[in-house]
Amino acid sequence: MLNSASVTANIPAADLDRARAFYADTLGLTPAMEVPEGAMLIYRTDGGTMFSVYQTEFAGQAGHTIAQLHVDDVVAETRALQAKGVAFETYDMPGVEWDEGVASLGAMGQAAWFKDSEGNILCLDSGYPEG
Repeated sequence: MLNSASVTANIPAADLDRARAFYADTLGLTPAMEVPEGAMLIYRTDGGTMFSVYQTEFAGQAGHTIAQLHVDDVVAETRALQAKGVAFETYDMPGVEWDEGVASLGAMGQAAWFKDSEGNILCLDSGYPEG
């Protein structure tokens, strides 16, 4: 029934201007569109996906990853963001080895988690395994 649907992430922001600055200055992303009244920013990546950042008082309250950015080189992207002052999270995950914020996840590749300006947990990862 939903196999032909596309899926997007919706990322909450308590301060949309602050979030826009973080996504632009730190992550290098520019909104493709802004919903009138300034309540939502819509981003399109060169990888062919979309996500939105929207104004809400409930930003940063999720205690889990709300969006993953699949990248070719997790270590390089992590180091580039660390150079811009982004702090990466580490978690107590049995069997996971950590190296300066990058987790080695065996067959799942590598991942690194960080918080955006709104306290939302985002993840850089090497994508899902084929299969």
